[in-house]
Amino acid sequence: MEYVLIFISAIFVNNIILSQFLGICPFLGVSKKVSTSLGMSAAVAFVLTLATIVTYLVQKFVLDQFGLQYLQTIAFILVIASLVQMVEIILKKVSPALYQALGIFLPLITTNCAVLGVAILVIQKDFDLVSSIVYAFSTAIGFGLALTVFAGMREQMELSDIPKGMRGTAIVLVAAGLLSLAFMGFSGVDGGLKVLFGLS
Repeated sequence: MEYVLIFISAIFVNNIILSQFLGICPFLGVSKKVSTSLGMSAAVAFVLTLATIVTYLVQKFVLDQFGLQYLQTIAFILVIASLVQMVEIILKKVSPALYQALGIFLPLITTNCAVLGVAILVIQKDFDLVSSIVYAFSTAIGFGLALTVFAGMREQMELSDIPKGMRGTAIVLVAAGLLSLAFMGFSGVDGGLKVLFGLS
């Protein structure tokens, strides 16, 4: 039941974009089309989950063992950068169209603070490996959900008659704020589930 709570909390209650404000760059940059957003979500999900596993093992079996915890950020960034390069090479071979659609934002996964943030958060929360994987995958789903819903909103806004002063970035930021407020409605859900299942 603990994993279910982590899953629901990471997707809805503590959404990485809308509650913790990590990963805003791809959220605003790749959310013009739903198709591109889905591709970006899949790439981030793969990198995020794999990076969390590798960084967790690096932390526990290298950094902690040799007292090198102060190198955590640098080590994690190097791991993430290597994984992104691998994803980029695979996408270029498997799906050239998606590779072109993602453009500059694919290498930007390297600097996507959501990936590094999750890798550090699982260490700070003192999760075990399985909990870390569940948290990372759930966070990736939450990232994808927010990105895809927002892309749908932006596609709808393209068909709407928006006042001239609100067009462009202004209406995008207003819509992002409204989506964030909508996700605030989920706050307390994890607490309610803990009480329901007697885990509090």
